[in-house]
Amino acid sequence: MSDRFFALGAISAALAVLLGSFGAHALKVRLAPEQLATFETGVRYHLVHALGLMAAAWAAGRYGAGPATWGGWLLLLGTVLFSGSLYLLALSGVRWLGLITPFGGVAFIVGWALLAMAALRGPPG
Repeated sequence: MSDRFFALGAISAALAVLLGSFGAHALKVRLAPEQLATFETGVRYHLVHALGLMAAAWAAGRYGAGPATWGGWLLLLGTVLFSGSLYLLALSGVRWLGLITPFGGVAFIVGWALLAMAALRGPPG
């Protein structure tokens, strides 16, 4: 599982950089400042949690399956829900998409808590 999380983290980081570049160059002239700020928030959380997936890969390799693995999946889910909803909100202006964002935030929080739990339990054996 650790290899998978590392690969997902690297792919996610590349996608975050791509989207950040797209926002800074192509969207800067097309979106209102508030929409661009929303998009940039999505990119910032996306990139941070891509690195979090890499941390989950390390934790799953060190501490085994269980909390570290669940934590990784929740960081990935949080990225889709949190950043994805902000991207769509910024690009479409559909306000109800903002209702999805907090679910991604909760997934982030629980994911990080599970990684902490894995570290506190220590390596198996």
